[in-house]
Amino acid sequence: MRNAYISGTGSYVPENVVTNDDLNAIYGLETDDAWIQKRTGIKARRYADVGVRTSDLALIASRHAIEAAGLQPSDIGMILFASLSQDHVFPGGGCYLQEKLGLCEGAGATFAPAMDIRTQCSGFVYGLGTAAAMVQSGAVEHVLLVGAELHSAGLDLTKRGRTVAALFGDGAGAVVVSATDEDRGIRYWKCGADGRHADQLAQKIWDTAQRPFIPTDAEGNGIVKPEMLWANMNGRLVFKNAVERMSFGLIAACQDQGITGEDIDLYCFHQANMRINQYVAQTLGIPEEKLVHNIDRYGNTTAATIPLLLDEAARDGTLKPGMKVACVAFGSGFTWGAAIIDW
Repeated sequence: MRNAYISGTGSYVPENVVTNDDLNAIYGLETDDAWIQKRTGIKARRYADVGVRTSDLALIASRHAIEAAGLQPSDIGMILFASLSQDHVFPGGGCYLQEKLGLCEGAGATFAPAMDIRTQCSGFVYGLGTAAAMVQSGAVEHVLLVGAELHSAGLDLTKRGRTVAALFGDGAGAVVVSATDEDRGIRYWKCGADGRHADQLAQKIWDTAQRPFIPTDAEGNGIVKPEMLWANMNGRLVFKNAVERMSFGLIAACQDQGITGEDIDLYCFHQANMRINQYVAQTLGIPEEKLVHNIDRYGNTTAATIPLLLDEAARDGTLKPGMKVACVAFGSGFTWGAAIIDW
């Protein structure tokens, strides 16, 4: 069976930098820099301009990844789009991205299949496993995997929402997963979910148990209560489960591959909370020099965090060919996943 490897990486974050102090001074969120940094490690995040959609962020990151792989958009045999903040409720962002890449018209029209992945912060690892399986099966030569989020459109920037709103930022990361006969690539991936805790980190903007799924007034305008409109999180339960699932996921990955943590050259943890990542690293004895972080600059970009890390590390020389990389994520659902890659 042929191997599947990451042939190119790309990323994009909006230019608008929003510091913790800006959240208070500009956006009116009742919080302060010291409070946020102490609890999350976040100093700033990026917000997209009004009029920009998630697929627009994904497009730029995708173009960078395709170029880095030495390919053209028409070489892409499949698109996997991981996001919890799609352009619309439906259709999925993958179809919008496909059209923007020029795959529906002219000489480059391939009408490549586009699949959306809704496993929140774990979306990239779920997608990595899916992309590897598609390539290893021989179904496609190159899969474009994108994680993109535009959270700023859906944040409750009031005192009521400050514990959640301060966490998130906008951004996109992408990789191209390609076939190779070389002894390298995605060696292992495993994902899991625990739906018992699905309501502990959720944004229930519409409810299909209701008729209609969003209540309306006499004129037919939708009326959404705050507890449905904005994301809600049981922070303590999320923290506990994130540490456990990420730790056990990494241990299982090493056991499957017959390696130890010392054999891993670089760790790319999902960037949800610096305290979670530090706790996992301390629990497993991972030295700081083997970890890469960007949560301080971008906040939590959910499905985009790991591909953003990979692209930054590849471009600044931290991530080199021949390195063994471990990726791990945890998110709403609860969902989680880990992967081992020989770069």
